[in-house]
Amino acid sequence: MDIAKATRKYEAWLADHLPLVKADLTLKHRRMRDDSFSFMRGTFYRWAQLWPDVCARLVNAPRVLAVADLHIENFGTWRDTEGRLIWGVNDFDEVFTLPYTNDLVRLATSAALACETSRLAIDIDEACEAILSGYTEGVNARGQPYVLEEHHIWLRRLALTALRDPVPFWHRMDALRPARGPLSRGARRALESMLPAPGLNYRVVHRVAGLGSLGRERLVALAEWGSGRIAREAKGLAPSACTWALDKSTSEAYYEKAIASAVRVPDPFVSVRRRWIVRRLAPDCSRMELASLPKERDEAKLLYAMGWETANVHLGTRRARKQILSDLRRRPSDWLEEGARRMRTAVLEDWKQWRAI
Repeated sequence: MDIAKATRKYEAWLADHLPLVKADLTLKHRRMRDDSFSFMRGTFYRWAQLWPDVCARLVNAPRVLAVADLHIENFGTWRDTEGRLIWGVNDFDEVFTLPYTNDLVRLATSAALACETSRLAIDIDEACEAILSGYTEGVNARGQPYVLEEHHIWLRRLALTALRDPVPFWHRMDALRPARGPLSRGARRALESMLPAPGLNYRVVHRVAGLGSLGRERLVALAEWGSGRIAREAKGLAPSACTWALDKSTSEAYYEKAIASAVRVPDPFVSVRRRWIVRRLAPDCSRMELASLPKERDEAKLLYAMGWETANVHLGTRRARKQILSDLRRRPSDWLEEGARRMRTAVLEDWKQWRAI
């Protein structure tokens, strides 16, 4: 099955689980042509198909509740119940039980492709070393979340430079077009469940964001509360693309289970309401894009943190720690680099085919 057929079949399967926005899918297909990194971000379903064969020697690793669609731009910030700034994995849409090696190879492959598209300047050997060191030390230490207050000052400074200014942020929110058609009861209940007070007047707009989930409905409720602006987003939730790629019969989504079990300071404004993921949108509650980070940065240190945060997620699987450490000791030192190089080649081959369509 080539990339074009895989895309058609996956999108037909996805449409059986939730409504899709045709215009957003068309935009996604166009953005997938831009560069190999964007293509990888938009095609996790294809990764889920290819990875077990391309990296066959890694599929026997201990299984964990994995992020699955992990990459270097799937990290962001939020505020906890104490108002502290927290950094960690931003998106759990594709969570699935997989070998722990999947997340590490995907993270390293994304770093390799980001170097080719000038998003990073680190070489693949150093990137793999940083990711694996952070992951191994995180598992050994039983994990620790990234609270960007008195600790991790370097990451706090990095995150704060990436935080969007409130004025242009709300200008962008105001520029979003109204949602099409009447709001479904489920969407309305999902949005209202996350508003700070009952009976607030709000308007609902359509938001275009992301790449992997582009095509799913994203509805944003905009309101005034306490002399200021607030926004709540409801995004369509479906089973992981792994369910489709591995031909599994389950329709369960593991989003809530993953964020509840990980070594994590939770975002109090993230919840699942039936088939909707609901969250707060704010200038400091967002995904961190590499383009928004300062050019002067320690990329190895950032990738180390991403490896550690991956360990935080995997440690949510009971009894996984000892199994992972035992498996890591048995693997050759270059296993991550080899897996990333193999998957990089597979992604590039698909991307070339996609551009030729």
